[in-house]
Amino acid sequence: VLRGWPCSYAGFFADTEAFLMKNAKVKLCLQASPMNGDLLLEDCNPESDFQDWSWQGDSLINHGTQSCLSVVGTDRVQTGLCSSVGYTSWDCSNSLLSPLGSSHGYLVANRKGIALDNVRGLKAQWQDAADRSVCEEKAEQDQPFPAALASTRMSEQMVGNATLALGIDQKELENLLWFFRREDPSTWNYSILALSFVAMILGHVLLAINIARNRKRKIGGYKEAVQTAQQAELEAKQALVPLQEYSSPEARKQEPQDQRSGDVVVQWKDGTVTSLYAEKPEEAI
Repeated sequence: VLRGWPCSYAGFFADTEAFLMKNAKVKLCLQASPMNGDLLLEDCNPESDFQDWSWQGDSLINHGTQSCLSVVGTDRVQTGLCSSVGYTSWDCSNSLLSPLGSSHGYLVANRKGIALDNVRGLKAQWQDAADRSVCEEKAEQDQPFPAALASTRMSEQMVGNATLALGIDQKELENLLWFFRREDPSTWNYSILALSFVAMILGHVLLAINIARNRKRKIGGYKEAVQTAQQAELEAKQALVPLQEYSSPEARKQEPQDQRSGDVVVQWKDGTVTSLYAEKPEEAI
């Protein structure tokens, strides 16, 4: 565990990509001493954890000692606790390293070893094993995670470290990469267009079926209403019995044969037929 840092941060530091810090002048690499925190210049050895450094924000972490590059006193530099009050933050520009927020100068390699000086020559410039500026390493590690995934310069090791830091497996990371990658969307657009066309045809078919069913329902209701009206009319006609059906043969025989136009004839319940206004003889008048 990194001294002075929580366990979660220590695990993340261990998983970040490490690089060598080689001085452009002497062509030797910066190495942290495991005994007293002193800094040494030794032949570059990628297998040595004490020559492995990584950026965490503005701090430089040594993987061997798990401590930060810090400023002690006026011009002395060594490794120390990352939570110490000393200067542990560095400004990196044009391969030059200077304590952030101070005017102590730049990190240089001289006869005394590692110190701070105001010179800006080759002995103040720091590179990695591939002769790239350590500032480029910082720029890559400062990228947000989606941008780092999209970068074509990100190595497979960094992808693996990022998956461990975020707690996702390699398969989920590949799915994220597939989601964020850019492809020709023509196939997808044509598929959506075809599905839209099929949905439109299906909607028209369902609409036509619904209209036909409503029309049949209305026609059936109309026919039923007509049949009901006809049945009611037939029953009403059957209820009206013609007068001749209730008149007896005797009554029909008694019907006056000499009825004249204008006479009012009444048929009584017993079948008798009489004239309502019978003509009286003139003598009676």
